[in-house]
Amino acid sequence: MSSRHDGSFDEFLRSSSPRLLKLAWLLTGSSVSAEDLVQETLERVYVAWPRIDHGGSHNYARRVLVNLHTDAHRRTWREQVTAELPESGAADRSEHVALADALTTALATLPVRERQCVVLRHHIGLSERETADTLNISTGTVKSSTSRGLARLRTLLVTDGGRHV
Repeated sequence: MSSRHDGSFDEFLRSSSPRLLKLAWLLTGSSVSAEDLVQETLERVYVAWPRIDHGGSHNYARRVLVNLHTDAHRRTWREQVTAELPESGAADRSEHVALADALTTALATLPVRERQCVVLRHHIGLSERETADTLNISTGTVKSSTSRGLARLRTLLVTDGGRHV
């Protein structure tokens, strides 16, 4: 790849890596798995970089990441979920850690397609159409998978007092 392309890829790498890592962590529930997933995603994007429309490079990378996660899940059929959070400041965040643990555990119980739809729609903020395009499924499947996933999360994340976590 020419140095002209390397410079634009370096810029893409700096701007998109944190978002890709956050998405990967939400999908896998493990910082180690998330880092591996992002690394493989960036490798594939780098190889395809000369052919990618750079205006849509973030969308392309997100789609590669989701597809790699789907492929890995199909190979293993089972994931180990840990409740660790990405490292941050030294402030007491025990309540945040407990909530993240509950959410991670609840997300891990969802089928892969429902988890992907919920994360892409409600954490990443994609529209139904963008989520459908990213996952290569119909908009109706996105709607039904998201609805089922959210319904299951609501039942799992309700505390004894009737408040949602």
